[in-house]
Parts: sequence; structure tokens; C-alpha cells
Amino acid sequence: MADDTSPRSGPPTATTDTHSTTDVIVIGGGPAGCAAARTAASVGLRSVLIEPDTLCRNLYRIPALNNVLGGHTSGPALADAITAELADTELCRLELGRHVVQLRAADDQVTITLDTGRHLTAPYAVVATGVGPLQPGDVPWITAPAGHTLPPLWQAGPDDAEGRTLLVLGGDRPIGTFLRAHPATVTRLLVAYPQTDAYKTEEIRDDPRVTLLPVEHLTLHPSDGTRVTADVVTPHGRRHTITADTAHLSLGSAPTAPTGDLVRDTDGYCPPSGQHPRIMVAGDLRSARFQRIMTAMGSGSEAALHAYYAARELL
Repeated sequence: MADDTSPRSGPPTATTDTHSTTDVIVIGGGPAGCAAARTAASVGLRSVLIEPDTLCRNLYRIPALNNVLGGHTSGPALADAITAELADTELCRLELGRHVVQLRAADDQVTITLDTGRHLTAPYAVVATGVGPLQPGDVPWITAPAGHTLPPLWQAGPDDAEGRTLLVLGGDRPIGTFLRAHPATVTRLLVAYPQTDAYKTEEIRDDPRVTLLPVEHLTLHPSDGTRVTADVVTPHGRRHTITADTAHLSLGSAPTAPTGDLVRDTDGYCPPSGQHPRIMVAGDLRSARFQRIMTAMGSGSEAALHAYYAARELL
């Protein structure tokens, strides 16, 4: 396979690697993709791992961990360890700064198209592109200005929260991670969430910095740059206005995957069952139910082993 990873100017020109020396193409460099590449190498499979950013980029934004093995208590520490291990994995070639725009599967191989127009082929592909944060316009219980986007809460640091009131849209679990990571930060979180998210707020109910605001509907007004204002309708039909210094998201995530021959369910996720035999799906892209670092790593390893046994006709 060619090793040309330098940026190109002008329109991309489609080229195809005709002499593939790769057994598995791994799409996505998070915990699942990295585990797939590392497991593939452990059984002698050669892989190329494609990631548009840095390896484990989202882990660097998680300041506190309490649900992974190995003694890592912060996302950056775990990300650094994974990155170092992949860098020393001779059978894995990294293609960073590249984005897969299409995935096609045939009887004997898979073909991926990069954002440069270049094509790569291999007998199997592991797709571990994960999920991205939902925005206000993606959920029915929020009305927001057209095209309005907000940062997720996990991107906020202590300086963003100290002495301030933050409106948090949604009750997803990263709120608990934020609070554990900044135990001494004096802040107030106004957590507005629909009734369907009530079970997610159990771990933060007793934190004195949190005010829970169950809502039927929330209308977010354009910000004047200094304050955030929203009109709320409660589940009992009462209406009132809330204000905060800033607004952040904790709405959950939406799957991100290349176009092409991936089978998606009604929510956009790509369950492993029902995919083309040469395509394995790993990590958060599989389902909203198992979005944990540990399950991502396990599914990535399983996907690589699936390719290993399939190549030897042992499935």
C-alpha cells in the first residue's frame, strides 16, 4: 500500500492501492479502534488504522475515570498509554489526519475512500467511528435558533464553571464525570432534562451544586453574549424563564459513520449483526446501550478476532 499521507492541494484525484499488504482496515482511532488494531497484531494480522484527528482524542477531554482497568484515573493518562502502545505496534500502520468518506464491501474485499480521493482495499474492515454530541436542533423537546450549536459539558474546565451558573441541556451521564473531576469548583448547574432522562440523573441528585429541572419543553433564546435565557414548560404545564451565564450540552450522542455499505437501525446505529460479512462494527457505533470505554475496547478486540477466524474459514 502507498504511504502518501501528505496534504494535497486542489481537487482530490482518485487513486487505488493495488498491492494491498493489509489484512484489516480499522476506521476510527478511539479505544475500540485501537484495541482492534492491537489485537489484530497479536494474532499476526497487519492493519492500517485511519483517524481524522489524534488517537483517542475524546479521552483527552475526560479528566476523571472510575470505570476502566489498569489503574488509569484520567482520560489523558489512558490515552497516552494507548497511543504509546500503538506507536510500538509494528503490524499497525497509522494514517492520522485522514477521514473515510465511503465504505464499500464486495465478495472478496472492502474498499474505503479517503477524503483525498484515495482508495484503500483489504479483506476486512473494522468500523469504530463512534458517536458525536447531539445538538439542540436534534431533539424534539428543545426549540433553538436555526443552526445554533453549543459545546458539550465535558469540554468545560474549572475556569469555565467557577463562580458561574451553567445551563446544562439534557441529563446524560457526563454530568457526573464533570462533577467528580472538579470537586472543589464552586458552580451551579441548572440541569434541564425530559422525563425520559430522569433515570440518568440519579448519580447527581445529591450534589448540592446541581438543580434538577424536569421539563416538557425548553425554548432557547439567542444569546446576547453575556447571559443565556430559556423559557421552560414543566411536565405539569407551568411556564417560567431561567437564566444562566453559559449553556452546555449533555443530550447524548448520535452515531457517526462513513456512507456506503453499512446497515443502520432506525436511530442511525450500526449493529454488528446484519452487516456484510467483511465488515465488523465495534465500539459506541454499535448501540447507545453499551457506550463505555471498557465495552468499546472489548468489542474492538472481538472484531479483530472475528476477521482473524473468518480469514481462516473457522467461523
